[in-house]
Order: sequence, then C-alpha cells, then structure tokens
Amino acid sequence: MHSKAEPAPDYSTSIKRHFSMTILNRRAFLAGSAALIASTLAGCATSASPVRAQGSTQARRSVPPDVAAMYAAVLDDEYPIRASNMESIPEQFLRQEVPNTTGEPAGSVLVDTTDRFLYHVRDNGMATRYGVGIGAAGFSWSGRAHIAYKRSRPRWTPPSDMINRHPELEIYRYGMEPGPENPMGPRALYIHQGNKDTLYRIHGNEDEKTIGEAISSGCVRLLPQDIIHLYDNVRSGSPLLVV
Repeated sequence: MHSKAEPAPDYSTSIKRHFSMTILNRRAFLAGSAALIASTLAGCATSASPVRAQGSTQARRSVPPDVAAMYAAVLDDEYPIRASNMESIPEQFLRQEVPNTTGEPAGSVLVDTTDRFLYHVRDNGMATRYGVGIGAAGFSWSGRAHIAYKRSRPRWTPPSDMINRHPELEIYRYGMEPGPENPMGPRALYIHQGNKDTLYRIHGNEDEKTIGEAISSGCVRLLPQDIIHLYDNVRSGSPLLVV
C-alpha cells in the first residue's frame, strides 16, 4: 500500500457483549425495506438519507498507481466491470492487510458497522480489511451467523411477501437474471443463522458513494473488485459476526 495501514480496533472485549444479539427477523426486514424496493427494485435498496461514518470525507485526491491497479476494470468476468472511481474514497476504506485484533479465529468474517469495515481473518495473525456500506439506522443488524454459501453473478429474487405488497415486482418472482443491472453485483455471500436464511447478503455494488456509509436496507456492500477478492478467499460455512 502507498500509506501505512491504520491499526485495527481491538474487538476481543466488545465481541463478548454481542453473544446474545440476534439478526433482525424476516418480518422487520421486509416491512422496513418494502418502500425502498418499490422504487429501486433492489433487495438491498439505497436510502435517500445516507449517514456518513465518522472521519469519512468526499475530498478528491490523486489515486496512486497501486490503488488504481487494485480497483482497475475487470474485463474477464462474465459481465465486464468498470474501474472503480477511487478519487473520493477515504484511504481507510481501501483494501489492506492489518493485524488481526478481532479476537476471531482464522477464516472468520467480522463486520464492524460503526467504522464501516469488514475483516476476513487470515491464518498468519493478519486480516484483510475492506471498506463497506452497511444498513442505515433502522435496518442495521448484529449477531452471530455464518456464510452458508456464495454465488458468482447471483440472481436477485424478492420474497413473496414483498411481491404481495408490491405487485410491480411480480416479473421478478423467479428472479432477476444476472447482469449489469442486477443490484446484487458480481458476487454475493448468503448469510444464514442455523438453517434459516436471514435474507441478508454481503454483495457487490459499483456505487462508490455507498462505501463508508449507512445507506442500504440491511445488506453489506463492497466495491465490485473487493467482493470478488473476498469471494475468492472466503470459504462457505465460515463464521460471521456483525458488531
């Protein structure tokens, strides 16, 4: 990296306080996101009222060559992905290797909804840290779960309850085909708690303005290049903690 990595927060104490937390139930998610879905046709819709992470800025800056290369266009994917515009993304949200202070074992994924980071813990005492966009106030969630499986170029399928409230979504009852317009982006990780699908996802989104913000209705968003990197390195079944 062109700059020194920031020290990762120590979560080993605070994580213990989250053992009793559970992911928001399906009814709360559907009720809260229905209005957003009606206008955006996205399972993880964008709110009109972003909440910026502390210390986040939109000041434009020059992009070092190593960062430009990391977030360059991906032309060998099923659908080509444009280069991400990194001029306005704060440096702390760039993908980087940091010491593992999460208290979680190797292979785990931890999402910090306060500082807008996702950590993938490696087996060398380090963790890969990604900048993310997370659920806005009222849609945020926390607790322990696991990544049940992952999909390349996933379909987006609205739940039946959502279609019942918004008949215009009927055309997607059996899923929206993968492609540039699909709101799930190039890759997605599916979050389950026990055997139950929580309806939350970790997925890609090409809108750079979402990184470091709380503007979605629950899902965790990464830049396309970052979700591909995470997808390629994380295993299905990996434990997940959201704090």
